[in-house]
Amino acid sequence: MTPIAYTVHDDLPAEEARLVDEGLGSFNDQAAPLHEVRPLSCFARLASGEVVGGAIGRTWGPCCELQQLWVEAAYRRHGAGARLVRDFEARAQARGCETFYLETFSFQAPEFYRSLGYEVRYEHAVYPHGIVKYMMVRKARP
Repeated sequence: MTPIAYTVHDDLPAEEARLVDEGLGSFNDQAAPLHEVRPLSCFARLASGEVVGGAIGRTWGPCCELQQLWVEAAYRRHGAGARLVRDFEARAQARGCETFYLETFSFQAPEFYRSLGYEVRYEHAVYPHGIVKYMMVRKARP
């Protein structure tokens, strides 16, 4: 067996990151049908086409993960975020998703997600400055 040299970095070398990502992807796909995972996105645009918000995630069988939600500051608290989540979930539900989940930090939008019917399933309170990370879940509406 060839000797191994170990290195530690304070950055993320692109080529090494690509190799790890591809290697893990190959391993995972042999263990589970991850090729069935489908991306899903929804965007809010002005008449000019400018994007002022978006929801990005993925579906896999009956599960849907909302990975990112963002709305431009000027359009927050006017219903754009809720509309993006509703449209995102509607498309996922059309794909057969019954369970929606996401992660959010205490400084982001846990109360917003609670208002949409999400419930905290796990709370990870180990971050600095009193920051908490929540894993939230909601079942599909009939």
